[in-house]
Amino acid sequence: MASPAASVGADRCIFLAEMIPRRKFHRATFIAAGIYNIGWGVYSVYDPQWLFRFSGLPLLNHPAIFACLGMVVGLYGIIYFEVARVPERGWLLAAVGLAGKILGPIGLAKLILSGAWPRSTIVLCLTNDLIWWIPFAIYLFDARPFRETVPEARP
Repeated sequence: MASPAASVGADRCIFLAEMIPRRKFHRATFIAAGIYNIGWGVYSVYDPQWLFRFSGLPLLNHPAIFACLGMVVGLYGIIYFEVARVPERGWLLAAVGLAGKILGPIGLAKLILSGAWPRSTIVLCLTNDLIWWIPFAIYLFDARPFRETVPEARP
């Protein structure tokens, strides 16, 4: 019979005897976030002008820049799958994800308030950022004790 420890290397083990509160909810949240981000990323690589057509902005002269953004967003999906896999160890990854989901809307608000981009571009932050704030924040609250108790790797 296997021990309750998940081996993480020759010199350390992480015991998962205690599970994060709302584990099923957090796993479902990060699976959904992973699927969403990968789907959004793939679509934005396939059609990097979609936002500009939707919002009435002029089409990009260099759509590869938006396609690159799509690739980065898609890679975040892989990170979110890792948080879903072992929620007790995903605090830092989710914190970086939430930071991006807060900073993105700040940048977009600046563009909208300056008149550089129309209000219709808010769809970008509604689906990519704002809907994830509460579930990510709940996760970070629940995962905080695990962040503090996971042993550090030794060189």
